[in-house]
Amino acid sequence: MTVFSLIIINKAGGLVYQREFQPGLRKLSTNDYLVLAGTFHGVHAITRSITPRIPISSTLPPTAATHTSSSSTVTSPSGTSTPTTSSTPTATAHSFPNPGTPVTGLETLETDKFRLTCFQTLTGTKFLLFTDPMMGNIDTVMGKIYELYSDYVMKNPFYQLEMPVRCEAFDRHLGGWLRGRI
Repeated sequence: MTVFSLIIINKAGGLVYQREFQPGLRKLSTNDYLVLAGTFHGVHAITRSITPRIPISSTLPPTAATHTSSSSTVTSPSGTSTPTTSSTPTATAHSFPNPGTPVTGLETLETDKFRLTCFQTLTGTKFLLFTDPMMGNIDTVMGKIYELYSDYVMKNPFYQLEMPVRCEAFDRHLGGWLRGRI
């Protein structure tokens, strides 16, 4: 169970931090990482905007909506009425899959070689963690990475928001914690 790499993207889509934790990974250029960060930022925004909305009925509970048929009358332009039967009731409103939960973009991308997990903070900073696809407890790892980021980067009086992270204490504690965990 290994962590391969961590990328941090600011709210504008700029790369602010990148680190590899496993030797032998294919080396990418700085430009490649910048393109990766910007591309992911765009894909994340698109997936956030295309979150499906589920139709809900104002008269029937969602479970009854799939098993009930309703009938109505259609009036033709000539003035004759024709009864019709519909298998779904008319929906008057739409809701996201989990009402009350904010809409998010791409959170996980999994292949047979790696898993990409994205954690977005309330300020829009995105943490991209590349791990082994079989690794469990990703939420715990992300939580600890965010805690270290908060403690050593955001509390650093010399760090400027939205700028590249150059904090030796963050690097040291992050590497130490991941080595001890792996």
